[in-house]
Amino acid sequence: MNIIKMKDRQELDAKLPTMPWYIEQFINYKLPDLSPSSLVEYMRDYETFLHWLISEGLTEAANLKAVPLQDLETLKMESIDAYRMFLSTYKPERNNRTTISRKLSSLRSLFHYLSQIAEDDDFYPLLKRNVMAKVSIKRTHKPKDTAAKLEGKLLQEEEITEFLDYIKQGYGIEIAKNKQASYSYELNKIRDACIISFILHSGLRVSELVNLNTDDIDLKKKLCYVYRKGKNDDTFKTPVYFRSEAVEDLNHYLSLRETRYKCPRREKALFLAVANGNNEGSRMTKRAIQAMVIKYAKRFGKPYLSVHKLRHSFATDYYLQNDIYKTQEQLGHASPETTQIYAHLTDKTMAEAIDRRQQEGKLDD
Repeated sequence: MNIIKMKDRQELDAKLPTMPWYIEQFINYKLPDLSPSSLVEYMRDYETFLHWLISEGLTEAANLKAVPLQDLETLKMESIDAYRMFLSTYKPERNNRTTISRKLSSLRSLFHYLSQIAEDDDFYPLLKRNVMAKVSIKRTHKPKDTAAKLEGKLLQEEEITEFLDYIKQGYGIEIAKNKQASYSYELNKIRDACIISFILHSGLRVSELVNLNTDDIDLKKKLCYVYRKGKNDDTFKTPVYFRSEAVEDLNHYLSLRETRYKCPRREKALFLAVANGNNEGSRMTKRAIQAMVIKYAKRFGKPYLSVHKLRHSFATDYYLQNDIYKTQEQLGHASPETTQIYAHLTDKTMAEAIDRRQQEGKLDD
């Protein structure tokens, strides 16, 4: 089974008993259609909301599980506006319109289910009044807007090679006087370069990368087999192409994977780390990979780089050489509309590339 989905299902099962009965009913209703990862996000959103209700005195419940359905029914619009304001200043979500919209959408889904789908024993809706039906949630993912935010924040052309060279050599030179950092770098630089190279030459999501096992890689065909986001079928992996530039880095890492990371026979994970206090390597986590990318990016002088922006860097370059449908398939997007951001990005990228080449005298006037 997908490792991340399995962990999310465990988290979901642990959280459900702490929730009110009507939220547990809603989650069970959604379980056949949504992945555990999506439902865990719902649960976290509901935790935030219920904690807020309690702290604001909008319910007399002493804990989350005790919040009665009637307290949702009597909420006023001014309370929802106050909650929206709370989210805009709440530290983890500060100034993040996308996160705020998602949390409000989660609430709207719950309220819609309770007022339009679920029924009591007398066939009446569980929720007689749905305040969330009045709440408008602005769409935050227009391709053109997303492309504008990404402009200047991706690796382009020779920068991809420069970044990989920096990870393989430049970073080590800069931290040479720091013994602890140097030890960690020498231990992990080949693995780290392989991971970043693989993202830049395949466009995988970090969740897809974390789930990779050694037998998911076909070096001859330059294919990896991944569980795609949003697909609930854990019996089928999707083949995804990676460029030949990643092969050398993969071979280099695989040649030392077992010995350097003290890999136990039972461990199939492709990318390993040895945690403090452990004698054997185990699967790297999403957080560890994200932190690793940020560490190198800051030193490289591009602090805005992240795993997802590496994926965008690949996608922009890939789109220049292919059409929108091939790019959509490579990235695993559910809709070509999501892929349209690269149409906007590549227009700018091509113009900048032509300007650079003219300045270098590589093109005739």
